[in-house]
Amino acid sequence: MKFPFTVVIYCLFISYASAQGADSLNVNPKDTLTVAATDSLITGNRTAKSDVDTVIYSAASDSLIFYVKKKKMDIFGDGKIEYKNMQITSANIYIDFENDQIYATGELSDSADGKLVNTPVLTEGTESYDGKEMTYNFKTGQGVMVAANTEFEGAYYSGTIIKKVDKKTYFIEDGVYTTCDAAKPHYYFYSPKMKIVQDDEIVAEWIWLFFGDVPFPMPLPFAVFPLQSGRRSGLIAPVFGEDGTYGTYLSRFGYFWAISDYMDWNFTADYYTRGSFSLHSRYRYAKRYSYTGSVQGSYSDFINGESTDPNFSEKIDWRIKWYHNQQMTPTLRFDANLEFVSSNFLSRNVADFNDLLRNEIVSNATVSKTWEQSGNSMTLNYNRRQVIQTNDVYELLPAFSFNKAQSYPFRDEFNTAEKAWYEFFGYSYSGLFQNNRNRIGGNLQIRGGIKHNINMDLSPKLGYFSITPSFRYESRWYNKRIKEFAVTGSTGADSIITDDVNEINFVRSFNVGVSASTKFYGMFNSPIPGIAAFRHTVTPSITYSFRPDYSSPGWGYYGSYKLSNGTEVKYNKFKREIFGGPASQKVSSLSFNVGNIFEMKTETDPTDTTAKEEKYQLLNLNFGMGYNFAADSLNFSDIRLTYRTQISDFFDFSGSNTFTLYDYSGNASRVNKFLIDEGKGLLRMTNFNFTITTRLSGERLKSTETGKPLAPTNKNDEFGLGEANKHNVYQGIYNDRDPDFSIPWDIALTYTFNLSRPTAETEKKFSNINGSLNFNLTPNWKFSITGSYDLERKEFVAPQIRVSRDLHAWIMNFTWNPIGTYQGYRFEIRIKAPQLQDIKITKQEQFYNTR
Repeated sequence: MKFPFTVVIYCLFISYASAQGADSLNVNPKDTLTVAATDSLITGNRTAKSDVDTVIYSAASDSLIFYVKKKKMDIFGDGKIEYKNMQITSANIYIDFENDQIYATGELSDSADGKLVNTPVLTEGTESYDGKEMTYNFKTGQGVMVAANTEFEGAYYSGTIIKKVDKKTYFIEDGVYTTCDAAKPHYYFYSPKMKIVQDDEIVAEWIWLFFGDVPFPMPLPFAVFPLQSGRRSGLIAPVFGEDGTYGTYLSRFGYFWAISDYMDWNFTADYYTRGSFSLHSRYRYAKRYSYTGSVQGSYSDFINGESTDPNFSEKIDWRIKWYHNQQMTPTLRFDANLEFVSSNFLSRNVADFNDLLRNEIVSNATVSKTWEQSGNSMTLNYNRRQVIQTNDVYELLPAFSFNKAQSYPFRDEFNTAEKAWYEFFGYSYSGLFQNNRNRIGGNLQIRGGIKHNINMDLSPKLGYFSITPSFRYESRWYNKRIKEFAVTGSTGADSIITDDVNEINFVRSFNVGVSASTKFYGMFNSPIPGIAAFRHTVTPSITYSFRPDYSSPGWGYYGSYKLSNGTEVKYNKFKREIFGGPASQKVSSLSFNVGNIFEMKTETDPTDTTAKEEKYQLLNLNFGMGYNFAADSLNFSDIRLTYRTQISDFFDFSGSNTFTLYDYSGNASRVNKFLIDEGKGLLRMTNFNFTITTRLSGERLKSTETGKPLAPTNKNDEFGLGEANKHNVYQGIYNDRDPDFSIPWDIALTYTFNLSRPTAETEKKFSNINGSLNFNLTPNWKFSITGSYDLERKEFVAPQIRVSRDLHAWIMNFTWNPIGTYQGYRFEIRIKAPQLQDIKITKQEQFYNTR
C-alpha cells in the first residue's frame, strides 16, 4: 500500500543524528522531518555544511529512504523535487547530496509491452522537458536527459540526448524541431547536432526537412530557428516557385532587422531565372500614444523574352510610399499618406486586386491645428492625384486654410436669462490659399489663388418657427485671368484663341437669403406585440435666396468677343482659375423641403427590472423642390426624393429619385412646356438609383475541448496595425490574412442600380451586383468566391475563386482568376506557424500579368 507524504529539506542532505549510528533510515510516510539550515551532521569528529540558499521540497506516494552516511536519498512512487523555479517529477528519483546530483527514471508498466511509465519531467520556468531518464545537478543547473522532448510557444523539439550546460543553453543529439503538435508530426526538421538557447533561438547544422518520415533530398548546411516571441532580427526565408512568363523564381529572400522596440527594417529581393528581378524595402517606426509610420521602396526590372526576339520587352518600374500619423500635441496633428509610382508598377509588382483595380494613385499630407477655447482651426495640406492610364498628375502644393468658428458678438455667455433677438446674430470666416500644379499630356499648368468667405446669420425663434436670415460674402484673389477672341481662318470658320493675362484681380460676390423651419411629431400606439409605439417626425423648411447676375458689364467679370457672323459671345474671365468665376445667371429662388423620420419604440420586459426600451429608425424620407423667379424659362427645379432605411448591421437600403415637370423636344433637352399641358401626366422621372447592401455570417464555431468560441485567425501586427481594410472584396496572393475556419459561412452582397433618362428616348442604365461568399465545405475545407456581375452587359467583372485547406500545421491556398486581364492561378502550401510561414511551395501561371 502507498502512503502520500511530504519532506521539507533545508540543506543539501538531511541532517540527522542517530544514537544507534544506523547506516540508513526508513521514514514513516506520515512523518515530516524539518531541519534548520544551520544544522550539521556530526559523525565522530566530521562536520558537513550546506550550500543550499533556499528550501528544497520533496514528496512521494510510496516511500522515501535516507542514507545518512552516504548522504543520499531515494524517492519511490510519484516522486517530486522542487528547488527554486525547478521541479522534477518521476516514478523514481535518486539524490546524491555529496555530488549535488539527481538521477530520475520511470518504472516499468504492468502491461505486457514493458514500456516505461511516469518518466522524468523537468520544469524550469515556462519550459518543460520529459524523457526516459535524467541526470541533473541542481547546484550548477547542468543535466542530461535521454529520449527527451519539450514545447515552447508552439514549437516542439526533442532528441535522443539533451544536455543542459547552463540555465539557458541546451545541446541536443539527434534533435527534432517542429511546430506540429500531432503525436506523429506531419513535418519536422532533423539535425544530428542542435543547440537551444532558451527564449532566444535554435542553431543546428546539416538540417533535413522531413514530410511525415520522408526526407527532402537536399539538406541545409545550417539554420537558425527563432524561439523569441514578437519581432526579431534574422534572415527572411525565400519562396520558391514558377512563373509561366518569367521562369522559376526565388522570391522575398532578404533580411529583417529589429532595430529596437520602436523601429525595424527589412530588405527583400525576387529573382527569376529568365533574367528579371525586383528589390523591396520597408522601414517601420512606432511609439505608442505618439506616432506610427513606415517608408517603403521598390524597384523592378522585368524582361520578357530574349534580346534577339521580335517580341522582346523590358519594363523598369519603381514605387515609393510614406505613411505617417502623429499626434504632436492634443491640438496639433500631422498625417501623411504619400505614394509615388511609375505608370506600370501596379500591373506586375502588386498582388492585391484592390490595388490592381485602382484608376488613380492619391497622396495626401496634412498638418492640422485647433484652438479649443475659440474653436478656430488651421490646416496645411498637400495633395497629389495621379491617373494611372494617362500618367497625368494633379497637385495641390500647398493648400492652406484657416477657419474661424461661429461667433456671437452680442451674446453674454454668463447671462442665463432669455436671450434677446440680436444675441442670435453670429458670423464665421474661412480663408483658403491654394496653388495647383497640373501636368496634363506632358504640359505643366500652374494656377493659384486666395479665397475668403464670410457668413453671417441671425437665428431667433418666433413661436414654433426658426427664422434665419443669412448673408454670404466671397472674395477670390487671382494673379491671372484669360482673354478670348475669335480669328477667322481661310475656310471662313472661326477659331477661338485663349491667352493668359498676368495681372492681380479681386473677384467679389455675395448672396443673401432667409429661411424658416419648424418641427412637429405624430405618435400612435402599436397593436403589434413587443412594439410600444411608432413616431413620425416632420421637419418642413422654406428658403428664399438671391444672387445677382455677375455677367453684367458693371461687374467686369465677363468679357465678350464677336464671331464673323456678328454674334456676340460672353465668356468668364476667371473660368480657368482654381476657384472659378462668379455665376452668370441671376437667382431669385424659393425652395421647399420636407424631412420625414419614421421611428419605432419597443416595449420593455415587465419581468426584467434592468430592461430598457429600444428605438429604431425605420425610414428617412426627404422631399425638395424650388422655383427661380429670375429665370426666363424652366423656373421650376427638379423634384428630389431621397430615402434610406437600415436594419442593424446586416441590411442597408438607400436611393433617390429625380422628377421634372417639363416636356422635351425630340432628343434635345427639356423645353419650357409643362407635361400636364401636353397631356403627358404631371411628372416624368429623369433619374432613379438605389443601393442594397447586406452582410451576414454564421456564429463562430466552438472548440471541441473548451466549448468556447474559437479565436479569430487574423490579428494585428507587431505595431498594432491590422489590415488596411479587413472588408476588402479581393484577396491578394501575398495577403497575410489566412481564411478564418472558425466562421462557418459569411456573405456580403451589394446591388447597385442607376437609371438616367433625360428624355424618353435617351436612357442609360447601370445594374451591378458584387460581393463575396465564404463557406466551410467541412471543418477543414473553405471555399471563397468574390467578384461582381454586370447585369446589363451580362458579364462577370474580375471574379476570383479561392479554395483553402487546413492541413493541421500547414495550410493550402488555391487562388484562381478565371477571366480578365489578370487571369491565372496560384497554388501554395505553407507552414502556418508565424516563425516559419515563409517556408512554402508555390506554383503559378501568368498570375497578375498584363499581356
